[in-house]
Amino acid sequence: MAANKHNEEPHDPWLILVDDEDRILGHERRSLCHDGTGLLHRAFSIYLKDRDGCLLLQQRSREKRLWPEFWSNSCCGHPERGETIEAAATRRLQEELGLSVPLSFAFKYSYEAEFGALGAERELCSVFLGSLISETVRPDPTEVMDWKRVDPEVLEKDLERLKNFTPWFRIAWETLAGSW
Repeated sequence: MAANKHNEEPHDPWLILVDDEDRILGHERRSLCHDGTGLLHRAFSIYLKDRDGCLLLQQRSREKRLWPEFWSNSCCGHPERGETIEAAATRRLQEELGLSVPLSFAFKYSYEAEFGALGAERELCSVFLGSLISETVRPDPTEVMDWKRVDPEVLEKDLERLKNFTPWFRIAWETLAGSW
């Protein structure tokens, strides 16, 4: 593939390519996994709930290649070559939000979403849940532009009327909403 500006990212880790059954097929750079219509790779999304049942949402940084400034789940990312999905989720939660909370696996789903000519997501995504008790959120500004805690009923109304939510968040929330 021809080099582009995304291939020259300072941190362009090797991600885990998989088939629809989550069998490892190989590895590719993150930037290339998101080029064109994307290559199917492992990913995760974390949903954190506070004591009042509110969901912690983050607004993605302006610096993100795909869906910058969109609201999304608490934290998301990819396991890198040689890393388990659980270890990656724990690592990214600390890197993005400065948090260390126990996580539990909820479910897995696959999705594809294009972001115009800038690239696409094509992921087999594992969803993890966690609870915020007294933790202080300390977001990395290169990853997170803003964050908030939102009541699920308010979130449902926002999802109906606003377009600035990531596609993977919308898909997973359809499953989570009823049990939240």
